[in-house]
Amino acid sequence: MSFDKLRLDGVTRRFAGRPGLVDLTLTIERGEFIALLGPSGCGKSTALNCLAGLLPLSVGSIWADDTRLDTLPPERRGFGMVFQNYALFPHMSVRRNIAFGLQMRRLPRAEVRRRTDEAITLVQLEEHAAKLPGQLSGGQQQRVAIARAVVLEPALVLMDEPLSNLDAKLRLEMRTELRRLHQSLGLTTVYVTHDQEEALSLADRLVVLRDGRVQQIGTPEQLHTRPANRHVADFMGYRNLLPLTVTEKVGDRVVLARGDLRLIGTAVAPVDLGDEVTVGIRPEDLRLVDADAIPATVEVVEYQGREVAVEARTADGVRLHLRTPDRPAPGHKIHVAADPDRVLAFPTDDGAGG
Repeated sequence: MSFDKLRLDGVTRRFAGRPGLVDLTLTIERGEFIALLGPSGCGKSTALNCLAGLLPLSVGSIWADDTRLDTLPPERRGFGMVFQNYALFPHMSVRRNIAFGLQMRRLPRAEVRRRTDEAITLVQLEEHAAKLPGQLSGGQQQRVAIARAVVLEPALVLMDEPLSNLDAKLRLEMRTELRRLHQSLGLTTVYVTHDQEEALSLADRLVVLRDGRVQQIGTPEQLHTRPANRHVADFMGYRNLLPLTVTEKVGDRVVLARGDLRLIGTAVAPVDLGDEVTVGIRPEDLRLVDADAIPATVEVVEYQGREVAVEARTADGVRLHLRTPDRPAPGHKIHVAADPDRVLAFPTDDGAGG
């Protein structure tokens, strides 16, 4: 079932009266790659299962252009699905598993073979094409499931953490291949993950969920540089989340302080003098300077290739996390500073995800 726009209007799903997903409203353009992102239990897999038709909606509707989908069974929606449980046919070889959907559509034999061969090559399983699923590793089985979904070239592909069982090297390779496949086949993809790096690298837009509620929808750059609230910031890698007080205001710039810790930052939402705020800073946005900045003592240093990850502590006991090409040693006294554009002040009572 092809479409120009896929629309979710107020999609809500309750479990025994408790909300699993609340009022998800989203329009997906044909060809978009959408990532549903959030911690375990945030509602992202519930949203995917509602789209797939595996869970009925409690409230709301789903539309493909002017066709209502949430009243249709899963098989009539025509979506490709890749879930964490691989759901492969145990008695069929890799090749037969991948070809099954094409054969059910009664495509010409030559077309089935060509598309099956291409899918097997895509997921790097040429040497395993004749094996049964039980003879494969978990990662190899997941690759078969990915190939089986995309070989049909469906209007929408739904993926629930499809790379979770792959080793780090193959995960990076498959991430690139998934994006390439999405672009070359003109697929529309909805992808569930808890990995913010994976979501940033793959998606055109991200939907961040918490406790079943949407926290923010935006491009990777928007969420990376301007998270809407402290919960999104926390999930998007703002490891430094510091409780500070607004002591001065100049436009959207604010001076933030606690003890010997003083920063100039940018208010994400309106704040007043004296307000308690949560200040978010990425580790890579803190830098070492000679003086006239935040004094701290290095406690832990972790080697990470070209950079080291440093955990330091101020005299008042505030922990700071930074990444730097320098090599401070535990016990060293350092001074830390940050660009005001990279220091984000969030109202502590922003009420996100209530």
